[in-house]
Amino acid sequence: MLQPKKTKHRKQQKGRMKGNAQRGATIAFGSFALKALEPQWITDRQIEASRVALTRHMKREGNVWIRIFPDKPVTRKPAEVRMGKGKGGPDHWAAVVKPGRILFEIDGVTLQIAREALQLAASKLPIRTKFVIRHDYDYEG
Repeated sequence: MLQPKKTKHRKQQKGRMKGNAQRGATIAFGSFALKALEPQWITDRQIEASRVALTRHMKREGNVWIRIFPDKPVTRKPAEVRMGKGKGGPDHWAAVVKPGRILFEIDGVTLQIAREALQLAASKLPIRTKFVIRHDYDYEG
């Protein structure tokens, strides 16, 4: 699973996911991408499941770029613990995703394979997504 090597603070506050993505909203590396349409925390396990589905369908051809990283610690209290007594311990990591954010980019495969692979990856995620193509992509070949 993805997680930071080191963090300044062990626990973090929830924060808000207001507005659209300001950064990471355009295709930077590949020809095809998966774009988020809703705000959500995406966990390290969901990112990994999407990546595995994507690379398996592509039969390890082409390149894959993961454009999100789970750097937010999510805490959880143990089951059947009474209210109070402070915040729970870190449980897992999540990436904060706003609408418009590019989640995955791929290159080196055909349009059809790319569309199918990203559709499989999208099915592993808890948000609505959109398949996007680089604006200067050449459909001929």
